[in-house]
Amino acid sequence: MTAKKRAYFGTDGIRGQANRHPMTAEVALRVGMAAGKLFMSHAARRHLVVIGKDTRLSGYMIEPALVAGFTSVGMDVRLFGPLPTPGVAMMTRSLRADLGVMISASHNGFADNGIKLFGPDGYKLSDERELEIEALMDQGLEEGLASPTGLGRVQRIDDSQARYVEIAKATFPRGLSLAGLRVVVDCAHGAAYKVAPAALYELGAEVFPLGVEPNGLNINEECGSTHPEAMARMVREYRADIGISLDGDADRVVICDEHGQIVDGDQIMALIADHWAAREQLTGGGVVATVMSNLGLERFLAARGLKLERTQVGDRYVMARMREGGFNLGGEQSGHVILSDFSTTGDGLMAALQVLAVLKTTEKPMSALARQFEPAPQVLENVRFGAGKPLESDAVKSAIAKAEARLNGAGRIVVRASGTEPLIRIMAEGDDERLVNQVVRDIAGAVKTATP
Repeated sequence: MTAKKRAYFGTDGIRGQANRHPMTAEVALRVGMAAGKLFMSHAARRHLVVIGKDTRLSGYMIEPALVAGFTSVGMDVRLFGPLPTPGVAMMTRSLRADLGVMISASHNGFADNGIKLFGPDGYKLSDERELEIEALMDQGLEEGLASPTGLGRVQRIDDSQARYVEIAKATFPRGLSLAGLRVVVDCAHGAAYKVAPAALYELGAEVFPLGVEPNGLNINEECGSTHPEAMARMVREYRADIGISLDGDADRVVICDEHGQIVDGDQIMALIADHWAAREQLTGGGVVATVMSNLGLERFLAARGLKLERTQVGDRYVMARMREGGFNLGGEQSGHVILSDFSTTGDGLMAALQVLAVLKTTEKPMSALARQFEPAPQVLENVRFGAGKPLESDAVKSAIAKAEARLNGAGRIVVRASGTEPLIRIMAEGDDERLVNQVVRDIAGAVKTATP
C-alpha cells in the first residue's frame, strides 16, 4: 500500500521560506487549531501547549499565529521565548503539557522557518499523527472553536532558560568539573545563545563565546555547526582546548580539537560509545544511526563487538529505533546526537558535555580523541531542483543502478530527496576514493539533466 503523501510536514516538521507557503501566518494558525483539537481530550481540565523558538525575525509572526490557533480551540499557552529544541521537548514533559511546539528552521538561514511538534511524552510526533493534523488543517476553521468563556489563556515562562541550564548541567558526571579547560562555544546567534555559555561556565570552564548576538537576521550566518571554520579559527586564536559549535536550534553539534580539526557526529558517537561501553553504560549493544553515517563508524563498532543499526534520515526515526531496541545512543553524521538517558531528541549541548567528560576523565588532549576511526572515503553532493520528481526519471534510476554495479558491494550509495529543501542529496562511500567520486558525479549529472 502506498503511504499517503504529506502536504505540509517533511522529515522534521513543517519548514519553508518565511511568509511563503507553507510557512505563513495562516498555516501556523491552522496548525495551532488542528493540533489543539487533536490533543485536547474531553477531560474536564485545562489543556496546555508550550511554545519555544529560536531567534529568527519571522518568529515574531509565526508565534502569535500559533497562539491564536491554540487559544481559539481552548488550549492554554506557555511561551518560553528563545530556547533550544531539546529544551522545549523536556519542558513539554516536565510541565505535563499536552503538546510542545518549537519554531525553528534548525541550521537553515534566517529567511526560512519551521514548526516542530512534540507529544506529551516529549517525543516528536509520528508520521500518522502529523497526517491527522494535516487532515484537520484542511477542514473548516469554524468547527470546534471554544466558547467566549472557554478561550485559552497565555503566559510567558521567564525562567525557562534557567531551568534548561540546570537540566543540562545535571547530565555531566557528578564529581567532575570543567575547571582548567578553555572552551570556545559557537551558538550560531541562535536559540542557545544564553544557555550554552552559562552551562559551561557554571560547570567550571573558561568560556569564549561566539555567535551570541542575535539580531533576527544573522542566525547560522557564517557561524554555527554548518560553518565550523569560525569556531576553529577562534580555538586557534585563543589557544582553547576544544571548540563546540551548535546550530540555530541547538539540537546538533560539531566539535573541533585544539588545532581546529573538525569532529563530526559519527566521530562523536564513536567516542561516546567507546567510553560508555567500557563503563557498561551503553545499552542496546551498539548505536543507532542513519544511512548517511560513515562505513568507518560501522567497522569501528564491529571491532568492539558492537552493532550499528541504520534508519532513514531524520533524528525522529533514529529515536524510534532506539526506543524499540533499548539503545541509549544514536544520531546522525551531521551532529544530531541523541542520548536517551537524558533527552527525547538530539541535544547539541548535552552531547558536547559527554565529550568534555571524556576529555576530563582521560586527561588527554582533544586531538588524541578526535579521530576515533579512519573514515571510508565518502562524497556528498546536493543538486537543487526547481520542479518535478528527478528521482522518478529513468535516466537517474539507470545512473544509480550503474553506480551500484561499479561499486560491486564494496561501498554504499544513498540518493534521496531532502525533506526540508528542494534538493536531491547524493552520497557514496567506499574504499576506492576515485571510484566514489566518479559515481557521485555520474548520478549528479543525471539528476541535473532530469531537472527542469
